[in-house]
Amino acid sequence: MSDQETPFFVGYLPVPGPLRGFLLLVSVLIFGVFFMAGVLIGGTQDAPAESGFRFDYGRQTVTGVIELTPYPLLRVTEGNDLIKPGKTLMLTSAGKSGADARAKGLDGKLATASGVILQRGTMDMLQLRGGGQGLQAAEGDAPVLETEQLGRWKVAGEICDGKCLNGAMRPGRGLAHKACANICLIGGVPPVFVSTQPIEGTDFMLITGPDGTRLPDAAYDHVGQFITLEGDLERRGDILVLRIDTTTLELVDE
Repeated sequence: MSDQETPFFVGYLPVPGPLRGFLLLVSVLIFGVFFMAGVLIGGTQDAPAESGFRFDYGRQTVTGVIELTPYPLLRVTEGNDLIKPGKTLMLTSAGKSGADARAKGLDGKLATASGVILQRGTMDMLQLRGGGQGLQAAEGDAPVLETEQLGRWKVAGEICDGKCLNGAMRPGRGLAHKACANICLIGGVPPVFVSTQPIEGTDFMLITGPDGTRLPDAAYDHVGQFITLEGDLERRGDILVLRIDTTTLELVDE
């Protein structure tokens, strides 16, 4: 073939006929390589647990013992077909607000809570309905409930707000994710640690400061980031509570 007959591509001219087949073949091969790479990489990742408001459950009303850790929990003693006795529910109010004010004065007492469930994996949260029927004292004496001490642990993962993590919003990354989570936590939404590996059968645990205090200010700088930390772990019903030692908190480069 002479130089005059050799196909040559010019951007502003139609693609020469002999090059069309070659370009089509290369495009198909590139697409196939990226598609297979995506399938193989995706196959190595764990599928995220389904999460969100369980409106299909309808409004749920249960009775249990209120515990402040200092974030309100309801340890169910009288449940229903969906929420069994022994279940522990984190409590929150609508929007980016916790249930601290509503649970005040009920610590260690029986209470009836009503609202909609948010659920992700082994973790459950109850968003209380508005008004006095959302959370109110119940008649009867509260039973003494045990807390199982599980020792000191070193864990790796991410601090999130429990409400968005449970599906109130889609999981995110970066500055917007961090800012949104911090607003929820400042509003009193229970903080949750998402572990990279299951701890005592779960990837999620409620976290507090040392001695059961509220999450320390030092932890807010590391919300939404991959970190390691140490703390004392305990089991309350079917939920784990980690009392973190902020002096051990370290940022990990991803």
